[in-house]
Order: sequence, then C-alpha cells, then structure tokens
Amino acid sequence: GVASISNVVDISNYVMLELGHALHTFDCDKVRDHKIVVRPARRQEKIRTLDGVERQLDPGICMISDGDGSRAIGIGGIMGGAETEISSSTKNVLIECAWFDPVAIRRASRSLKLHTEASMRFGRGADPEMAELASRRSAELILELAGGELLASVVDVYPGKRAPKKIRVTRAEILRVMGADVPDKQIEASLSALGFAPVRVDHNRGAEGSLLAAWECTQPSWRAEVEREIDLIEEIARIYGLDKFPPRLPAARQGAARLPHAEAETRLRERLIGLGYREIVTIPHVAEERDALFRPAGVLPARLSNPLSEEAGVLKSTGIVTMAAALEWNLNHGQRNARLFEIGRHYRLEGNRSVETGVLTVGATGEARERNLYESSREYSFADLKGALDEIGQLADGRHAQGFQWSDGGPEWLDAARRGRLQLGNAELGMAGQLKRRIADRLKLRQGIFLAEIQLAPLYSAMQSAKTALRYAPLPRFPAVERDFSLLLADGISFAQISESIRSLNIQEIASIEAADLFRGENIPDGKYSLLVRVIFQSREATLTDAQISHFEEKIISILKHR
Repeated sequence: GVASISNVVDISNYVMLELGHALHTFDCDKVRDHKIVVRPARRQEKIRTLDGVERQLDPGICMISDGDGSRAIGIGGIMGGAETEISSSTKNVLIECAWFDPVAIRRASRSLKLHTEASMRFGRGADPEMAELASRRSAELILELAGGELLASVVDVYPGKRAPKKIRVTRAEILRVMGADVPDKQIEASLSALGFAPVRVDHNRGAEGSLLAAWECTQPSWRAEVEREIDLIEEIARIYGLDKFPPRLPAARQGAARLPHAEAETRLRERLIGLGYREIVTIPHVAEERDALFRPAGVLPARLSNPLSEEAGVLKSTGIVTMAAALEWNLNHGQRNARLFEIGRHYRLEGNRSVETGVLTVGATGEARERNLYESSREYSFADLKGALDEIGQLADGRHAQGFQWSDGGPEWLDAARRGRLQLGNAELGMAGQLKRRIADRLKLRQGIFLAEIQLAPLYSAMQSAKTALRYAPLPRFPAVERDFSLLLADGISFAQISESIRSLNIQEIASIEAADLFRGENIPDGKYSLLVRVIFQSREATLTDAQISHFEEKIISILKHR
C-alpha cells in the first residue's frame, strides 16, 4: 500500500490507485504567481525533493517550476519539491495532473536513482486523456472530505492533440494467424467490448464469413501498445479463447533448414549431461563492474544505449561472468554442490560494432563425489574439471586433431597453480582453472570455484571432421602388448608434446599412449620431473613378434632422446 501522509496527499494517492494516473498537489500559497510552468532542467540546477534529498539535475529533465520559471518545485512525473509540499498549515491547494513521455521519465528516474509510484506508471505509459478526469476526481474528493470551495476551473494545456490511430484488421489474416474461423459478430463484439470501435470497410459488408472481410479500428487512448494488426488479432484470440483453437498445423512458407552445427551442439550437450553437468541459460545483460572482473585486457565492453538498470548496463564480454553469478546464486540458496554448463555467446566491441562469439562455459563447485555407504566424499578439483574437458576433447579426436592440448597459463583471476590454456590443433580454444581466493572472497563465494570457457566454432569444426573420419573396424583378434618408457623431463616439456612426438613416427600398430605415472621429489633434480609413459601396441593382421616390438621401441627411444 501507500503510506498515509495527510488528507489531501492521501486523496491524490487514492486517485492514482483508482484511475491509474498519478497527480501532484502543491501548497498554492508557496507557488509564486499561483501558477506553474513546465520546462527542461537547467545546467547545474538542484532541487530538494519530498524525501528531503537535494538532487543534482541533468539538463533536459522535465521540471515543474513556479510562475516566473526561476525555481523548480517538482520533477515532472517523478516527485514534487519540498518547498511547496502540502502541510498542516496549507489553506489553498493547486492540483497538477499531466501526461509525461514514458521514455523521458524512465531516463530521468534512472539518472536520479529515484523510483516512485508515479514514475513507475508514467514510465510504462499513461493515458493522456485521463489527466482531466483524474484532476476533477481529486478536486471532488478534496471538497467532499476536506471541505473548502473550488476557486478555479480546469486549466487545460494540450498542444498538438493527436488524432486517434486507425488500425485495419482482416479476416484472412485472423484465419492465417489463429487457424480458427471466428464469426464476424464475435470479432466485432470482442473489439467493441475492448474499446476499438470496429467499422466494416470491405466491399462485401453484408457477406457473413467472407475471407475479404476487413475492419477499421480506432486505437483507444488507454491502449497505446496496440499499434498493428497482429496486436488486434491477439486481443481477438484472447477473448475468443485459446482452448477453442482447432489442432491445425501452420502452413510453412519455406522449407526447414538445419543449423550448420546443430548435430555437433547436440552431441556436446549430451556428453556434458552424461558427465553430470546441468545446462543453464542466463541473460547476457550484466553490471559493468562485474564484467570488468573477468574481462580480458584490451577488450572493450559492448554497452547498451538504454539499459534497463545499472545492473544490466553491458553485454557480457565472457561467459564466466554469468556462470560465476549462477554458482553464487546456488550457494546462497543452500545448493552447495553444483556442476553447470551453458552453450551461449559472449559479446565484445570491435570498432563500432558488437561481435558475438559462441562459447561453452563450464562451472563447478562443492563435492565431486558425495559420501555414501561405500565411499567417502571428495571435493571437486581442477583434475575433475580437466577430466571433463578432456572427455569433450574426445569428440574432436580424429584424423586432424588428437583432442585438447594443454599448456600452462591463463587469466590473472585464475589460481596460478590450478589453471591452463586449451588448444585444438593450431587454434587457441580457451582456458580453465580455479577462481582465485581473492576474487572468490570479493564475490562472497566461500568454497572452491572452478570455471572454463571454450570457443565453439573451432570445436564444432573439429567434431564434424572427426565424425567424417570415423570408419567401422571390427574388434582386434590379436593380443595387445604394453611397453613402459621412464622419462626424465624438464618442466617445460609436457606429456602432450611427448605423445605428439611418438605419434609422428606413424607406427600403425600403436593403439594408445598413456601417462601412467608422474613423480617429483627426492633424487629428481630441480626443474625436472619423472614421467612414466605407457604405449600399447596391437596389430589387426597378426600377433606381434618380439623383433617387431623391439624395432618399435628403438624408434620411440630414438625420437625421445632428441626432445
């Protein structure tokens, strides 16, 4: 409800609730020359509003000023000024009731960070014809409940009164959109009841049910949102009843087309769901302060020219922004364990245009395995995130790419010891890691947060190529042979590089290459580590001999010595 202030102010608030049109009452004795003027705010102009706050006004904000225009006594459509407010000593009341442009009111309200019952109504669009009725109703209630007499009649200033808009609606379009054959009388009755005053204008005015039937409707002043034929059809459908629509398939104007990467996206989504992740869809509008936490250096944000609020001023420059917010929301609502993914876009400014890039964003927190009768719980770790991403990389494991390649590095907001960059062939794909404790604390995230973002275009292309390269092969009938290679490597050499070197030998009998063990510590020099690489050999033609295996070992050892 609206708080009670005084009888006169309460009447103006009651009329606002009764008729949906806000108005304001001034102490007429405090208004110079007993008249008001509407004008734009001046540079550096200030006003103390009814809430007791002195506000700096932006030039162009609609102001109500007293007679000579020198003093602002109210912010048009938002709030009155404290200098002319109604008090217990008020004897004469001036009622101001007007229509204000919705766009101007929304901008002013957002600029001043002042949101009121009046600004909410005017910002959504009020009825311009209601102003006189609201002022007369307010005067009537003041005379009835507060006494006194009416000193002056309505002073109406209505420049450029617009003619009502005419909208044409046809039976053919109603039938095409609704798929229901609504009788002419019901069409006319529905539109008349809603105030659109339909008039039959086609040449077959007497023909009931003619496909050529057409009506010209007059837009009521209180329905400014109804501007097109489709809007009238929506009103007819609402009154007719959606439950009465016959089950009729729409006629397709053109054949359906499959999106270029629809199949790859479906496979990616199924793989992530199979790994225990849940898909989310987020709104791309975010606060610039939050976006700046994760925005890459040198990237300009895509700002909205007319944002709905300060919390939605830019389009997200990385999917990490909304993923972190989603994890925060889950934690704040008691959901400690969450594994989420989003297939969406991020937006960045390049020159004068915003560029959209398809990205996969993954986020997780809490336990990777919950406690049960047979196993203890285990916290989610970077290894879990890397394992999930490597599972996705297997979808791109084909002739031209061997899954994802990892390298050290990543953005500054990731923990330096738990982060990595992803590469697919020669294409930079994205990054993954654990959110830094400092950033997590700032966002009030009180447990480990793991995040990743991957560009979709190169991934989809690799997935398509990998699928094309797939060929059926029967299960091998001959036994496999394992050989382990113990390597002492410099920290700068990764398993991916070792695997790539071995595969470059093009030994067809190599079935798989695995990192079996890794060791750092005693007896291992600084800057080095021990890696046990397991290679599995298997032929589809015959059982491999010791001589063949020895020959393969020599070739592998030879190439690894040069790393």
